[in-house]
Order: sequence, then structure tokens, then C-alpha cells
Amino acid sequence: MQTAPAQNDASAGFGRFISHLTHGTYAMVLAGGRGSRLLQLTDWRAKPAVPFGGKFRIIDFTLSNCVNSGIRRIGVATQYKAQSLIRHVQRGWSFLDGRFDEQIDLLPAQQQMGDNWYQGTADAVFQNLDVLRRNHPRYVMVLAGDHIYKMDYGRMLAQHAEHGADMTVACMEVPVGEASSFGVMGVDDGQRVTSFLEKPADPPGIPGRRGRALVSMGVYVFNADFLYEQLIRDSDDPNSSHDFGKNLIPHAVSCHRVFAHNFADSCVEMVGTDTPYWRDVGTIDAYWEANIELTKVTPELNMYDEVWPIWTHQEQLPPAKFVFDDAGRRGMAVDSLVSGGDIISGSTVKRSLLFSKVHVHSYAEVEDSVILPDVDIGRHAKLRRVVIDKHCRIPPGMTIGFDAEEDRKRFHVSEKGITLVTPDMLGQSIHFIR
Repeated sequence: MQTAPAQNDASAGFGRFISHLTHGTYAMVLAGGRGSRLLQLTDWRAKPAVPFGGKFRIIDFTLSNCVNSGIRRIGVATQYKAQSLIRHVQRGWSFLDGRFDEQIDLLPAQQQMGDNWYQGTADAVFQNLDVLRRNHPRYVMVLAGDHIYKMDYGRMLAQHAEHGADMTVACMEVPVGEASSFGVMGVDDGQRVTSFLEKPADPPGIPGRRGRALVSMGVYVFNADFLYEQLIRDSDDPNSSHDFGKNLIPHAVSCHRVFAHNFADSCVEMVGTDTPYWRDVGTIDAYWEANIELTKVTPELNMYDEVWPIWTHQEQLPPAKFVFDDAGRRGMAVDSLVSGGDIISGSTVKRSLLFSKVHVHSYAEVEDSVILPDVDIGRHAKLRRVVIDKHCRIPPGMTIGFDAEEDRKRFHVSEKGITLVTPDMLGQSIHFIR
């Protein structure tokens, strides 16, 4: 009879410990990159602003992790074609309340520390040292703003504090064949990082784990004073490219207390798999796959989670509508996600994800496709394995995704046969923010 209260007290005490850590933390989200591997999908927007999952933007996942973890002082460093991203953050994240020491700071490159724009990931944080110092954090989290995952940063902060670390790097296991796209880490039995190689051509594996490598997720915790010292030292180094992975982390590993944090220990949920959900949707194929995966009966990413919701800008739209029930002209969607403002008018949608304000006209067929917001698909059009960018107007009768050679004459066809279509490719001018 004495055991349960003791466990509850311990749990409550640990919760207060984490709350104290998160309250003393400032999160710096790096959201200035183009994401060039997404090709024309980022011609008019930064990668973190790319729509994902029917109603979100990619950056919403990192920002939601912050808020759900209890970190409510956040900076978003922007640079490449940032207007769409800035507008989204202003509209969707204004609920943070300064009266409760909550805020989200938009930090475009302003050349405050010299004549240069952001020169690298470390330089982006260095140029905002004044913002960090004004907030007087005990810890600083540096986060990439272009990945899809759900993570409790409080658990990582707790490990960082318990180890007395100067810096902690979140990590996960991947096949060795994929590791050359990441920073590859070596650790000892106590989880202290002993080596760090940024995108090595021949990545080392994990001892005793054949075919697996330990890689960085681009999620870091720093003691604030330690971070300031390292950023200033790196800025003064004329031979540095001012990048966390290439310069700052390898130096810190060589002479400071740097620890690894296993993502499996802070992943919010794992559905039907032993592998924590994390996606870098940095190519057209990866972007299509991650979106289409959401149409499964039980996808690995649970967007229906009320405990760890994904926050975003909620546009006020009418419900999706399905009209006509005639033979050969039946408005229906099967194994698909549809969004507010969609009209499926006497047409068929299968295994597809439709964002908001998509109109699929009569007799059209859409299969295995990702359709971004405000797309109009004309009568008798047929689309298969495509990604259609915002504001496209697909002419009546157009067929895409059935003849790769023909599609390549106008559109981009990926290695895995996914066809990307943008308004520019269709010869349609767009004169408004994306």
C-alpha cells in the first residue's frame, strides 16, 4: 500500500524537474534553407514552409515539439525566400503570450554581426547572440526546422542535465548505406561522444551492430554560456565554414563533455514499429512517400493524437464535399485524406492526400497522388503518382503519370517515377505569396 504514493511522488518530482529545465530553455529553429533537392517545389518558398500532411507546414512539427515539451521561448532564423514562412508563423503561432514569458521571434538575416548573410548553421545562431542573451536562458536548443517527427525535448534536457554535459546531440540508428547524408557519431558505453564525422563518404558502423550507423538528427542542447563561447571562438576562426556539423561539434567533441541522446528515449510514440518515426522529406520521392504513407489504415505518424497535437494556422474553410452519385460519375474518395474546402465532384480519388481548397471536377481520376492547396483538376483529367504544387490548374482531359517520357517534356519525373507539376511548368503565372 505504500508503493503507489512513492512512485507518484517520484513521477511528480521528475515532472517538476523537466518543467524547470524547459522553462529555462530558449529554442533556436534554423529555417533558412532552400532544400534544393525538392527542386521546383522550393522555387518560391523555403523547405520548412513546404506544405505537409494535408494542413500543416514542415516547420509546424518542430515548433509543436517545442510547445508540447514546455519550451515556449522560440526563435526562428529565416533567410531563403522567407515571406511564405514568416506569414505562416505570424498567423499560426501568435497564440504564444508574452505575459507568461512566451514568445516566438522571427529572425531574418539582418547582418547584425558584419556584412554577411548567414554563412552556415553556426553563423545563423552567432548572428543572433543578442537575442539569446536578452532572454537569459540556462540552456539553448538548436533545432532543424525541416524534419517530420514528434519528440519530447524535455527528456533530452533531463539527460543533458543529469550527465553534466556541455552539449548533447540527439541521434538515431540508420542503415550504413544511408549514413553518408548525416553526421556520423561514435560513442562509448556511457553515451559520451568520442567522434563525429560530417557526411563521410565511407561511414563507420556501430560496433556489434552490423550494417547500422549512429547519426545526428540536427537536434542539439547546449549550456548557454558554453554555446556563446563556442560560437565566438568559431566566428574568429578564418578557416571555419561556421557550421555545426563540420566545425563546431567536432571541436567540442575533442575537448569538452559532449553526450549522445537516443531518439528512442524521447520519441513521443512508435506505432506498429520498433523504429522511432523521423523523416527528412528532402527529395520529391521522400516527400511523396511520407505524405502517401499517411493514407494507410494505421500510419506510423499519428496525426490524431490529442496528447501531442501538431499546431498550425487554422484557415476557416467549409467541410469537404462529395457530390453526384451516378453510374460513371460518382464523387468518392477511398483510402485517402481530404481537407477542408475540397470538392470531389463526380470524380474518383484513390490512395491520395488532398490539401485544402482542391476541386476535382467530374469524370477526373486521381490515384496515389499528393495535391497541394488551391488546385483545380479539370474534367476527364487523369493523375497518377504525382505531386501537384499549389495553385495549379490542370486542364480538362490532361493525363499525367502514365507516360514518363511524355511527362519529362513538360514536368519533372523523379528517379522513382513521381511526377512534379508546378504552375510554371503549366505556363500559368502566379503573382502572390506561396
